Amino acid sequence: MERLPNGTRRLAALLRTPISIESIWNVLTDYEHLSEFIPNLTSSEVVARDGNRIHLKQIGSQKLMGLRFSAQVQIELIENRNLGLLDFHLLKGDFRRFDGSWKIQELEDGNGTCLLYELTVQGCLGMPVALIEQRLREDLKTNLLAVEQAALNRLSAN
Repeated sequence: MERLPNGTRRLAALLRTPISIESIWNVLTDYEHLSEFIPNLTSSEVVARDGNRIHLKQIGSQKLMGLRFSAQVQIELIENRNLGLLDFHLLKGDFRRFDGSWKIQELEDGNGTCLLYELTVQGCLGMPVALIEQRLREDLKTNLLAVEQAALNRLSAN
C-alpha cells in the first residue's frame, strides 16, 4: 500500500495460480455474478455495454468498528482480452477517486497464471481513510483468493 496526498491510497496485490488465463478471465468478466463470490460486494450490475466498454454499478458493504459501512460506485471498465487487461475508472459514486486494473498473464514457466489487482482510491470528504485503509488491504487479498476459488468451482462443475 502506498500513501498518496489528500487521503489517496494506491494498493496492489498479486496472486500466482495454476488456473488458466481463460478461466480467470471468464470469472472476472462475469459482471452480473461478481457479488456471488466477492466478499463485501453486495451487488454488481451492468448498466451499459458498448463493445469492450462496460458501465457497472456496484455496491459494497462491510462492518467497520461495529458500524455498517456501504459505498456505491459506477465505473467504466475497458476490456482488452488480448493483453489480459481490465482497466476501470470511476464515473460517479461515494469516492473522489476509484480506479485501477486487473492484469492477467501467463507465468514465465508456463505453469499457471499471474493475476495482479491494482487500485487507487480516494475517499470523499469526511470518509475515515485511516479506518478503511486496513480493510482495503485485507480485501485485496480476499478478493484475489475469491476469484481463484470461483474459477476452481467452475472448473470442478464442468
